[in-house]
Amino acid sequence: MTKLEEALNSGKLYKVWDVVDNEYYQSLQLMEKYNACGYSAEGEKKKAQILRQLFAEVGEGAYVQAPFHAMCGGRNVHLGKNVYINFNSTLVDDAHIYIGDNTMIAPNVTIITGSHPISPKLRAEGYGCNKPVHIGKNVWIASNVTILPGVTIGDNSVIGAGSLVNKDIPANVIAFGNPCQVRRQITSDDDIYYDKGKLISENMIDIKEF
Repeated sequence: MTKLEEALNSGKLYKVWDVVDNEYYQSLQLMEKYNACGYSAEGEKKKAQILRQLFAEVGEGAYVQAPFHAMCGGRNVHLGKNVYINFNSTLVDDAHIYIGDNTMIAPNVTIITGSHPISPKLRAEGYGCNKPVHIGKNVWIASNVTILPGVTIGDNSVIGAGSLVNKDIPANVIAFGNPCQVRRQITSDDDIYYDKGKLISENMIDIKEF
């Protein structure tokens, strides 16, 4: 991390527009190109190339459905292997966003690292502050979730649809609500049953057979 990046991820106050430069606008232009690539073989190839130009890290097999929207074009977003981000994600990546391997993010999820002071005077002067967001491995974030600055979500956890995540969520739990709260642990029973008591072993199909 550069000294500037350390400062922008520190939670300290700074004038937001002081960090807007040519690189910022170039990132947004690349994001526009990504969102316009379409779904042909050529379009997918272009998207893969652009994503690696845009994001800080892109693990093997990671994919972002277009359109996505990012404050800095995604240049502060780190994707692990096989991360899948569905349509209409909003990434306020003023600070770093880390998303671990095999994590799935549903449509219309918003991840925010940027904030502003309560003081009207400081807001009028253009001050802001940021805190990084860390999302673990094998997490499932359902649709219309909002994740606020500084939050960490532990490995394997599930965040229910429509939740407002304003504090850390530990690993291996199901959490949902506004504000988001832990509802139960993920246990060995979840490898046997799904969807309110249905047996997994009796309800698995092979689509290739159809």
